[in-house]
Amino acid sequence: MEWNRRQLLRSGLGVGAVLLVAACSEGGNSDGPARRGGTLRVGALGSAARIERDPHANLSNDSDFLITSLVYDALTVPGANPNVAARLSSRWEADAQRRRWSFTIADGATFHDGTPVTSDDVVWSLRRLRTVGGASKMPAAVEDITPDGPNRVVIALPEPNSQLPLLVRLMTFTVKKDTTDFTKAIGTGPFRLESYQGGNARLVRNDRWYGPAPLLDAIEVTMFDSVTALGNAVLGGQIDLASNVGAIAGRTAEGRGDLRVVRRSNDTMVGVAMRTSDGPFADARVREAIRLGIDRKALVNQVHSGYGTVANDILGTGDPLYDNTIAQRTRDVDRAKTLLRDAGFDTGRSYQFLTKAEAPGEVESAKVIATQLADIGLRLDVVTQESNTFYDQTWLKASFYTVSWGTNDSTLFFATKLMSSTSNRNETAFKDAEFDAATAKALAAPGDSEYAAACRDVQRIQYARGGYLVWGMADGIDIATSRVRDVPTLGGFARVQLERAWLAE
Repeated sequence: MEWNRRQLLRSGLGVGAVLLVAACSEGGNSDGPARRGGTLRVGALGSAARIERDPHANLSNDSDFLITSLVYDALTVPGANPNVAARLSSRWEADAQRRRWSFTIADGATFHDGTPVTSDDVVWSLRRLRTVGGASKMPAAVEDITPDGPNRVVIALPEPNSQLPLLVRLMTFTVKKDTTDFTKAIGTGPFRLESYQGGNARLVRNDRWYGPAPLLDAIEVTMFDSVTALGNAVLGGQIDLASNVGAIAGRTAEGRGDLRVVRRSNDTMVGVAMRTSDGPFADARVREAIRLGIDRKALVNQVHSGYGTVANDILGTGDPLYDNTIAQRTRDVDRAKTLLRDAGFDTGRSYQFLTKAEAPGEVESAKVIATQLADIGLRLDVVTQESNTFYDQTWLKASFYTVSWGTNDSTLFFATKLMSSTSNRNETAFKDAEFDAATAKALAAPGDSEYAAACRDVQRIQYARGGYLVWGMADGIDIATSRVRDVPTLGGFARVQLERAWLAE
C-alpha cells in the first residue's frame, strides 16, 4: 500500500494500521511466521563521557538514542513511501497556508505507569524540547505550541512549512507533564526500562502499548566505544545485533552462515562543500569541472568497500520524490579540463582540501578525490583537522571541505536547512533567488502536484549550479545473527525502530 503526500497529511488511519503498513514495507527480511518471546542483545556505539538520559537533550551516543527511541514515543517516525509514519500522533493536518498544524494523540496511548497521555503532556514535552534543544529541534515558539482539547495539539509556525511532520520524527519524545528527572524513564514506547547502568540497559515489553504488541520479551542494549569492539562482539557471538557497525565488519561477516549483513541504503552522504559566493570555486564552471573530474564508482568501491551507490550531486537521495530523470553525471576528464580553462582557473597553484575523521571513510574520500582531480590539473593538499578545530575554523567558512549527513530522505529538508539564503548552516554560501523561490513554493504547496513540481525545480537548480559534490551514498551496515528477523532496513536513524523485530528458533 502507498499513500500520496496529501493522503498522509490528512490521514484518518489509526496508528495501529499505519504501524502495520510500515512494518510490512520496511521489514523485508522475515521468513516464516513471526515468533513471540526471547531477548534481543543489541550493541550500539557510545562514549561514557557523552551518556545522556534526557530525551530532549543532544543524544550523541547511538546507544542512548536507541534506548530513548524504544522507551519514549515521538509524534512521528520514519517511513518508506511516504517517508513519515504515525506514532504517538495517529493523524495530523494543516491549514491551507501550512502554518497551523494539529496533531491527534493515538487512541489508547498511555505511559508505562498506566496514566493516559494527554495534550498537556505533549505540549509540555514540545515546549521543553524547544527550550532545551532550541529552534533546530522545534521550529515553533513556546507560546505557539498549545493544547486543543484533551487529545489534540496545535503547533503554529511563523511561516509556511509543509515539512513539519518530517521535522518532528524521532525527536518529539513525550514525557509526563512537569517531568525533569528521567532516571525512571517513564515513557509511552513499546518497551519499558527495567534496569540501567553505565550506558547499558535492559528493556522489557510494554504490554500496554497502543501499537501492535512487540514480539520480543526484552531488548538488552550494550554500549561499545569503538566500531572494532562492536564488530568483534557480534562476530564472537556476544550480541545478536550490531547496530551501524560499518563496512569493514560487514565484509568480515559476509559468507558466514551464522550471520547476516543488513544493508540500509541511502544512509550516509560523504561529500564535498564548495564555496559558491567567493573564492576559487565561485564560478559554476569550476564546480562543474570538479563534478566531471571524479570517478564516482571508484569512490564508492574504495571508500565504502562497495557498500553504497553512486549519487548525482543532489542531497536527499532517499526522498520518494527524488528526481531520477536528471542525467547521471559520469567522469569526463577532457570536458573538465576545458571548463577549467574557459573559467580561467589557476592550475598553477595548489588548494587546501580540509577534512575530518568523523564519518567512516571521510578522510579516505578526500585523499581519493585529490588523486582523481589531479588528472584534470587541480592540485589539492588534503589537511585533516581535529573535529572541534574543523567546526570552529573550517565549517561554513572554507572554500573546499568534506561534509557528511545522514537520514537522506528529503530533498526539501536539505534545501531549507543547508542551501537557503537565510540558513545559518549554509555550508556552500549558496545564494540563488530562483532556488529560494522554488523552496518557498514547496514549503507552502497546497497540493501534491504543486509540491512535486517545486521539489523538481529545487533539485534541478541544485544539480545545475549548487555547491555540493555528492558523489555517492554509503549503506548503513548492521550485522545480525541468523535468528534475528525483521530488523529495520531504512537508512538513517530508522535503524532504532526495533519494535517489530523477533527471534526465530
